[in-house]
Amino acid sequence: MKLLALSTFFVLLLSSASRAQQGLQPGFLVQEYLDLLGVAAQQYDSLAPKDKVPLSPRYKFLYRSPEVGLMNRWALWLRDDQVAVIDIRGTTKDTPSWLENFYAAMVPATGSLTLNDSTTFTYQLAADPKAMVHIGWLLGLGHLSPTILTQIRAQHAKGIRNFILMGHSQGAALTLLLRSYLHYLVQKGDLPKDLNFKTYCSACPKPGNLFFAYDYEYITRNGTAFTILNAADWVPETPFSLQTLKDFNAVNPFQDIKPKLRKQSFLVRVYAGTIFRKLDGRTRRSQRTFEKYLGRQVSKLVKKSLPQFQTPDYAPSNNYMRAGVPIVLQPDEAYRREFPDNPEKVFMHHGFVQYASLAKRIYQSN
Repeated sequence: MKLLALSTFFVLLLSSASRAQQGLQPGFLVQEYLDLLGVAAQQYDSLAPKDKVPLSPRYKFLYRSPEVGLMNRWALWLRDDQVAVIDIRGTTKDTPSWLENFYAAMVPATGSLTLNDSTTFTYQLAADPKAMVHIGWLLGLGHLSPTILTQIRAQHAKGIRNFILMGHSQGAALTLLLRSYLHYLVQKGDLPKDLNFKTYCSACPKPGNLFFAYDYEYITRNGTAFTILNAADWVPETPFSLQTLKDFNAVNPFQDIKPKLRKQSFLVRVYAGTIFRKLDGRTRRSQRTFEKYLGRQVSKLVKKSLPQFQTPDYAPSNNYMRAGVPIVLQPDEAYRREFPDNPEKVFMHHGFVQYASLAKRIYQSN
């Protein structure tokens, strides 16, 4: 009898541990994603009912941050299997929120930002010194991170180990940067080692350059970081991307090309040298133009909302790339009939309902 009772105890203990581990499963889970769209929609009071995805009863609201920086906000939810959800709100109708998107110069993925006279945001978002990120969304992360870290530590003290990071649109870009930020805090011992993160970035714009994307996809190679894209949505195609000859790895055929050209015939030297100079010069001028208008000019408008923010030095790059495992939602004929293109509604393929509709068609149709 004692042996039977002891065996039963261990079976129940293992079963309980198994259920706890099942709370955070790797891989793209369509119902999990649909439920998260419902969570994300709760942050938008102005959404019409037809534009919202239903909220699953599995999720309980815990906390909403104040609006900070350029109108950024996030919310904390708890799923019934003890998985916490950090949902970052996307762009609002307010001008400062839009400025955050247009503030699209690049800065190094490791460094510091002076947010105001008393606050410096020190960050690491990649191990590669060549990695660069979008300054506007980094600025948003800097303002959001204090309350996010406070809540993560508070939930950890209550026994919560598993977190899902979720964002749609601008919120997705911030979420993606947050995932990298948390990874390196854990690596440095600033956060507990037993934290587990899974990331859904829905309708996500391009967050940084190629070397940042490499780093992000490397640190999330365990199948827990997804970028969900409606192929009819233009937002994931932004910001403007430009590759110059300086955006390649150090070892490449374009590095120090003049000695190579000297080995060629005179006509080849003249022709190839002319083409090279034109390609190099024009892309560099274009990059400087992007930096001028999407960096220095926009920063003047940003400082109207954040007067104590100190403009950083920008990196000479605009080589924006997508990051994360792509989940491409390809529109079919039924979707096109339900949501036909309309030039007067530029965000018609960008909403929660459109993404949910496609995800259901593709992943739940069978």
